[in-house]
Parts: sequence; structure tokens; C-alpha cells
Amino acid sequence: MLAMNYRGPYRVRADHKPDPVIEHPGDAIVRVTRTCICGSDLHLYHGMVPDTRVGHTFGHEFIGVVEDVGSDVQTLKPGDRVLVPFNLFCGSCFFCQRELFGNCHNTNPEATAVGGIYGYSHTTGGYDGGQAEYVRVPMADVGPMVIPDDIDDDNAVLLTDVTPTGYQAAEMGDIHEGDTVVIFGAGPIGILAAKSAWLMGAGRVIVVDEVEYRLEFVKRWAQCEVVNFREVGDMAEHIKKMTDWMGADVCIDAVGGDAAGSIAQTLTGRLMKAQAGSSIVLHWCINSVRKGGNISIVGVYGPTFNMVPMGNVVNKGLTIRANQASVKRHLPRLIEHIRAGRLNPKEIITHRVPLEEVADAYHMFSSKLDNCIKTVLIPPRANEVRAIKASTTN
Repeated sequence: MLAMNYRGPYRVRADHKPDPVIEHPGDAIVRVTRTCICGSDLHLYHGMVPDTRVGHTFGHEFIGVVEDVGSDVQTLKPGDRVLVPFNLFCGSCFFCQRELFGNCHNTNPEATAVGGIYGYSHTTGGYDGGQAEYVRVPMADVGPMVIPDDIDDDNAVLLTDVTPTGYQAAEMGDIHEGDTVVIFGAGPIGILAAKSAWLMGAGRVIVVDEVEYRLEFVKRWAQCEVVNFREVGDMAEHIKKMTDWMGADVCIDAVGGDAAGSIAQTLTGRLMKAQAGSSIVLHWCINSVRKGGNISIVGVYGPTFNMVPMGNVVNKGLTIRANQASVKRHLPRLIEHIRAGRLNPKEIITHRVPLEEVADAYHMFSSKLDNCIKTVLIPPRANEVRAIKASTTN
């Protein structure tokens, strides 16, 4: 099969790899029809996450059609159109029972902090991802969801990560009616977090970034205020000035360890790797939020530590919440929002690229070329799947 192949930092290519096979009775094999490049994939691409191995296939946002199932699978059958949440989870452990699917205790033998994730560093289990023609889906009775007929492929693929993560970013901020919410990062996650903040009752939403076309997009799509941090001397002072010197009620980190904005943080976190990525956005969140305010973190940081002003956290009485999104918990509500017309995630897709051109797609997204917001990769056999389904329906 054709698959994305990681060859080292800033080096990926489309290559041929063996087709995945059923390895356990609970597995399914999915033929991929849509897959995305996520901002989190760029952390791997930039060499920011430990134990990202040469030969690995990225991709934790994908949908497809079930090709084969193991003997124990009861809820799926060949031909089902499914979306696959980015996190692998067992559904029965202590954490899954509490719907903390990103913290499953049984899917990642490499770490105790996070569950398994498709197509990510081996610190999250080493499972090959969906930037390929086929992917093996373990625990197929638990994770995948059959896509409703009225949800199209483009919206469905954005329900595997970016939309639930943006939604949970807002949810973890515990937004109350009328709150001022500041979101750092105008990438896809930040854009969806801005939209979700309105759904949760925010009275004011401000998005901070440095890329003008992204700021223009989020300003138009999420009807929010924007700030270019390159035009600001002191971010915390600027946010306080915008909020009558109180600070924001909620700050959201939708950037992570790749953040720009501080020479010292870039040097220690991104170049020397003396800490787990640049923590400048964490500083901005802590110093910009009001006393007693909330901070939500969904940006990716590599293990194991970052230099942050914990004294300010204590003295200001801040609440910090962070996690990988529990995708499946959010799907019923998000599908309801899509059906009601309150949310249309596919509107953030700016580029559709053949999987064969995955190297160019990564370069474009990483370098922020051609006004790229969200890229969808189309495997070469995706059209065949649609044609087969259409002929079967007729």
C-alpha cells in the first residue's frame, strides 16, 4: 500500500509499505478515504517529540470504509463507513469508565501518562497512523463510530480530532456566560476553540497569533477579535489593557511547544531542547488570565518538563486543566451542532492533496504557504470506495 513514511526531521515521503493485517480477533482493517495533517503532526515533523522513529506512518485523523474485521468484532462489518477517534482506548479500564479515553490504561505500554494514539511518537504506543491507504484499527468494537448518512466525509474526518479537541479546549476552560476568553494560536484547533467558546456562552473571544492570514480567517469565521503578538510589546499587559486591567476569565493554549514569541524560549525549548518545547504560551496564559481564572491546555509538549512560573499560578489562585480530547464523548453533541447548522467544521479545509504528494503537503502546512489552514490528504483508492458504495446503493 501507499503510505506516508517518516525519514527524520523535516523529511517525509510517500512510500510503499506492506498492507496491515488482522493481528488480534478484535481488530479491523480500514481502507482510508480521508486523512488530515494535524498541527500535532508538525511537532513530529519538526523533531520536537522524543522517540519518533524513522519508518513510522503518521496520521491520527482519518475516516474510511471497513475492509475486514477480526472474529470477535460485533459492531462493525465490511462496507461500514467509519470515523476513527485519534485515541485508542479499551473502554473498560478505570479511566475509560470515566470517559477519559485519552488516558486509557491498556493501550500504551510505553508510558503511564497518556493512552495510545494513532500515528504518533512511540511514546504513545507506536501505532501506525492513517496517512496511508489502509490502517489496522485495534479494539474495533470500542473506538470507531459508523458515520451517519447525513454527515459527509469532510465533516466526518474533522470529527476525529480537530473539532473535539477545539471543543474540549473550550469545555476545560469552564466558560461561564459573558466570560472573556483568550485563545493563543490561530491554527485549526484554535479556530475551532474560538467557535466552541461562543457555543458555551462566551461574551468576548480574542485569538492571538502572528500569521496575518490565519488571524484574518479566524476573525471572519469565528467572529472574534484578533491580536498579532508581533505588534505587542508585553502580551500580559496588552491583554489586561484590553480587559479593564482585570485579565481574561479563561486562557487557552492551542499552540504547544512549537510556539514562537520569545528568543529565550525558542533557544532553550526548540533549538537546544533543554526543556520540552517553548513554554512562552504557558507564560502568556498564566500572566494574562485574571486572578481565580481558568487555563485550558491542549497544545502538545514533549516530555518531560517545562520552565513555567508556578509561583504566579499559586498566588493568583488559577485552575489549570489539560488533556488529550476524549473524542467519542463529544461526538453526539458535535453531530447535533452540525445538523443544527451551528457548526460546519469542513469550512476550515483549504487544501485537498493526493497522498502521493504528502511531502509537499507537509512543507506547505509547516511553512504556512498558500494561506494553508487545514489540509486533507486523499489516498489513491478513495474514489474507488465511493464508486463501489454508489453502485451498491443503486
